[in-house]
Amino acid sequence: MNRNNKNFKQKVLVSGMIPRVAYDILVRKYEVEMHEQSNLLTKEEIKEKLVDKDALLCLLSDQIDEELIKSNPNLKVIANYGAGFNNIDIAAAGSLNIPVTNTPDISTDATADLALGLIIAIGRRIVEGDKETRAGRFKGWAPLYHLGVDVTGKTLGIIGMGNIGQAIVRRAKGFEMKVVYYTRTRLSLEQEQALGLQYLPFEEVIKNADYLTLSLSYSAATHHIIGQKELSLMKSNSYLINVARGPLVDEKALLEVLESKKIAGAALDVYELEPAITPGLEKLDNVILTPHIGNATVETRDAMAEIAANNIVAVLEGRGPLTCVNEHYLRREFGNTAK
Repeated sequence: MNRNNKNFKQKVLVSGMIPRVAYDILVRKYEVEMHEQSNLLTKEEIKEKLVDKDALLCLLSDQIDEELIKSNPNLKVIANYGAGFNNIDIAAAGSLNIPVTNTPDISTDATADLALGLIIAIGRRIVEGDKETRAGRFKGWAPLYHLGVDVTGKTLGIIGMGNIGQAIVRRAKGFEMKVVYYTRTRLSLEQEQALGLQYLPFEEVIKNADYLTLSLSYSAATHHIIGQKELSLMKSNSYLINVARGPLVDEKALLEVLESKKIAGAALDVYELEPAITPGLEKLDNVILTPHIGNATVETRDAMAEIAANNIVAVLEGRGPLTCVNEHYLRREFGNTAK
């Protein structure tokens, strides 16, 4: 069909099952093809389905590389369903004047809730206790049975102090935790005072934390930011919590310190080679493993779908994308680019 025909409808590919609100927004104006099977599409399958599309709404698990992006000269926008976007070659998209968008901030509260939940669960051995009870090993209350450690009053170390980090702080204050943090760009003294934070050098945060939580973004510079050296600095009675990105942690090094009980435990929601998990972690009782559910609430996932869809609508209508992540690569100017 001639794309200049006034009856022509632009086409959108949604590469996986996401909340229906996205489809409902897009289908009002465009032809929408939505992959509604539980399996993930392969790169070749996405490439094939993308042939005649004007927009792509993809999943965080889809690898959208330069070859795939260049395969469709009519592609106008890539909307990622997730706050992260390291699965997309944003420079390649930008060189073709294709804006890439994400769904930031919306995940903040849900992810912070999970982080605090994991802190409590690993400290109080809640998951272990559930397994113990289900297995019929609970024989009644006893003074020394199934002891955990306190959360209240302990030192929480946070690496990364963006929106999620600050949301974790607000929750931790309810447990009277002392919070020390490190981030690449230090907060202002006014922000630190308002949140009740103490800024320390990176290694000092690790050394002082009873619970060490990661809430920073992933890049080549932060790959294995927690490795063998950093793990060796942790206290023997401390716990590592990661709700950020899997490759921030060297999982083989983590497995080694957990097996040798050089730290007390870990709670992971993300994995270095996701969805694969380093063999051995699943066998340890002092580890909690959740399936990347940081923002997995009905309310949050609906809101993410809405923003992803509205980003596509904004670009296809000639307005600025709402949450563009590759502006500095674009030569294309929009009349109403949101900041």
